[in-house]
Formats: sequence, structure tokens, C-alpha cells
Amino acid sequence: MASDGCYLDNIHGSRFIVTCLIGGLVLGGSVYGFCFGFPLPSIGIFKKKKKKPVRVYMDGCFDMMHYGHCNALRQARALGDQLVVGVVSDAEITVNKGPPVTPLHERMIMVGAVKWVDEVIPDAPYAITEDFMNKLFSEYNIDYIIHGDDPCLLPDGTDAYALAKKAGRYKQIKRTEGVSSTDIVGRMLLCVRERSSSDSHSHSSLQRQFSHGHSNKFEDGGSGSGTRVSHFLPTSRRIVQFSNGKGPGPDARIVYIDGAFDLFHAGHVEILRLARGLGDFLLVGIHTDQTVSVYRGVHRPIMNLHERSLSVLACRYVDEVIIGAPREVSKDMITTFNISLVVHGTVAENNDFQKAKGNPYAVPIDMGIYQQLESPLDITTSTIIKRIVSNHEAYQKRNEKKAESERRYYEQKGFVSGD
Repeated sequence: MASDGCYLDNIHGSRFIVTCLIGGLVLGGSVYGFCFGFPLPSIGIFKKKKKKPVRVYMDGCFDMMHYGHCNALRQARALGDQLVVGVVSDAEITVNKGPPVTPLHERMIMVGAVKWVDEVIPDAPYAITEDFMNKLFSEYNIDYIIHGDDPCLLPDGTDAYALAKKAGRYKQIKRTEGVSSTDIVGRMLLCVRERSSSDSHSHSSLQRQFSHGHSNKFEDGGSGSGTRVSHFLPTSRRIVQFSNGKGPGPDARIVYIDGAFDLFHAGHVEILRLARGLGDFLLVGIHTDQTVSVYRGVHRPIMNLHERSLSVLACRYVDEVIIGAPREVSKDMITTFNISLVVHGTVAENNDFQKAKGNPYAVPIDMGIYQQLESPLDITTSTIIKRIVSNHEAYQKRNEKKAESERRYYEQKGFVSGD
């Protein structure tokens, strides 16, 4: 027993000596480097290897971008550390789907403004070709290619992501139910069809040609009750997913801007960018559906309140939204939210509010905290609607073409109508 104890003492003593020697070397080297200015060679056992970020790629047309697109990008970003997004060219969309409603430069602004996007590639191909896939892997260091669980078919009926799946570099996310670009265009085209079948042409103004989702034919059998086409069911969880989750600091300069933000477009994004640059925290008021209908016409808005709120929340320039904000900016509201500046753009559906009785910005104007911003883009919701009106037959065919492609896809997969 005594000899065993001595043996253990020798082992512990040896370990102590070795530890002291290593510590002395490290300490001595540090002092030497500090005194004489020579860098200390790195010791591999002490150097932690930096983890390579996982880069994921997602592409799309992102035409008439909505909260469904944003939710897809949010899900894609959650599968990696950096999200690179390819925006399909106008020419590729025209060949594969029909003419886009919004041109490439506007779609680039929209995608680049989404808070979960790190990098944007313009003029991406509609189909993932072998050359482009290799370019993604080699030049952009992409680890995985992402797409939703809805079909993306080429004109010949083949899967646009077949090569990525074969390479084992494909991941899938869940599609956001209740909305699509086809659906939004359909909400407006529905009213074109209803108007053309009507004997009365008294409602000829642009605002009265389109419904904000009212469907007399599809929802209520023509009773005229105005049931919405939108099937979006908002939840608190989805709102939290889109929210930044933090409020302004104690000394933050809070900027407030409000509006309908219907059919959220590049014009909205650019004015929000300017507004955010004027302070530390951007608060956006989203008007109720009823308010929008009163001041924009009975067939507005196209998107309902919660749909519009999520689209605005997904914008990287926005810190918080008021869902169902009042039209008039009151003293109480300014005090409650500690608003430092109220702004409004020069381009809007109706900018005659300052001439009319009951100016909604009268209080901030009197307080000297109101500023009008020069809108960078001359785009409104009516601009988007006019594009569809002027070429509604092409968009009608585009919607029908997509519906037929999806029907054939599900038939091939063994699904029947109604599944």
C-alpha cells in the first residue's frame, strides 16, 4: 500500500511539473512578445476553429410581393445563417408564367427590404440549371437550395428543382396558406368579370372596378353581402414571428408614418426607408379596412388589415406597427407613443387632406413636429391596379395557366380534387 501511494504521488508530481512547464512557456512567450514586439505563434490546441456560416438560397418571382412571400423567406432564413435570394428576370417570368405585374427593379427593392434577406441576386433563372447550381455552390458558397412544398413546374411539366434534389442539397419549407400572387390578381380580376357581365356601367372609376376581396359569385351565391375572398386567419404567433420583439430605447427619436399600405409595393418601401432615416425607431400606423373604404372607395382595400400589417412588419425599416391606427394623429397618441416626428409622403392616393376640413395631421403640424417627405417613387396602389386593368386578359390567362399546371402536378402525385 505504501509503495502504491508513492507511485501515485510520483504521477501527480510529474503532472504538476509538466503543467508548470507549459504554463511557464506560454507566459514567457507572451512576455517576450510583449517586450520585443514579436507575435506569439498560435498554438493549435488553444485556437478555436471558426464555424463556417450556413448559406441558403431561395429564388422566386416575388411578383406583387405579399406576406406569404415574406413568411417563406423567414422560414428559409431559419434553415441557415445567411439567406441569399434570387429574383427571376422579367423575361423568364413572361416565358414561364406570363407577364409580371411589377418589373424587376421594383421586385429587387421589395426583396431587399425584407428583414430576413442578406443578399439578393438579380436576373435569376426560373429553373435551377446545372450551370447555375454549380455557380451557386462555388461562387456564392450556397449550402442548400430552399423552396416551398407547393409545385414549381416548367412549361413541360417537369420539376424546376429536380437537379437540386438529385444533388442532395435541397430543403423544403411549408407554404403559407391563404394567399398567393395568383389569388391577389384574382381578387381584382374577379371584379373585372363581374363588371363586364353587368348591364350597368355607372361605376366606371378605377376605384370601383375592383373589390378588396368581395366575391358575390364565389362566397355567397350572388347575394351581394360582400364576403371576403381572403382566407387568411391571423394568429398572435404569426404576428410575433414577424415582429422585431423590442421597443424603443428611453431616449429614442420615434418617427411615425401612417397609411393604408394596400398591395404593399416598392413606393411604400422607399418612403419607409426615408422615414426610418430620420430617427431611431419607426412606428407605422395601419388604417382599418373601414377607414380605407371611406377615403379610398368601397372596393378598397384589396388586402385586409392583418394582411397589410404583416407585409409592413416584414420590412427591415419598420420597428413596430399599430394595427388599426386612427386616421387622425391626436395629442394623446403622440404622448402615449412618445412620437418625436410625424411624416407623410408626397405621393399618395389622396394628398388633399391639408386643404380639407379636419386635417388628420393638424395636431402635429401645430406642434411643429410634422414633415412632408419627397417620395422617391411615383407608385401607388392604383398604379398596380392600372397595370392589371390594362393587361387583364394576359393576367387572366396567367392565372388559368398556373391553375392547370397545379392540377396536372397533383394528378401525377396521385391526389384528386378536394384532397
